[in-house]
Amino acid sequence: MGSNFNNALIELVGSLANLYLACIILRIVLGWVRADFYNPVSQLAWKITQPVVGPIAHIIPRWRRLDLAAVTALVILTGAYLSLMLWMYDQPQGLLMVMINLPLKILVLTANLYAVVLTFYAILSWFGPGLNNPASNILWSLSEPILRPIRRLIPPIAGIDLSPLFGIIISIVIVRLAGLSILFRAGILG
Repeated sequence: MGSNFNNALIELVGSLANLYLACIILRIVLGWVRADFYNPVSQLAWKITQPVVGPIAHIIPRWRRLDLAAVTALVILTGAYLSLMLWMYDQPQGLLMVMINLPLKILVLTANLYAVVLTFYAILSWFGPGLNNPASNILWSLSEPILRPIRRLIPPIAGIDLSPLFGIIISIVIVRLAGLSILFRAGILG
């Protein structure tokens, strides 16, 4: 019984932490691609992450299009998440283990986030290619910087754009090649 409770607790903590870290990554990427700040999706990512990023933003300013406060918060929270997972799995907590897996965890979260974004982008393009709503605008803003180079290599075939499929495959390959320890793959987007 205790083992099932521990596994459920680890999965819950991992899922919540991964979702919050993905929101911070989304905030960073939305600023980087200059997505519409007043879009409801952008506002949601901003408001969810503001309690953590806001105080850091008073100390660390933006640099061009990069929200350095959000990057700092992402690194700190990912390090805390990795340390917590090591503790929950009763593994030795070494700074070296956290430092090695920190960039890998951020890379895996970003690749998984992009796989989800590209999947929704592709599905939305089937049902309403000219659809103009807040979600499709954000999906377009996030997807186009990734899909544009893929379209140069693989043009549409018989009028069908396969670039989202190849973008999803590339995201999955990045996740598989990252070599992130199984300890840190708990939860959604993990």
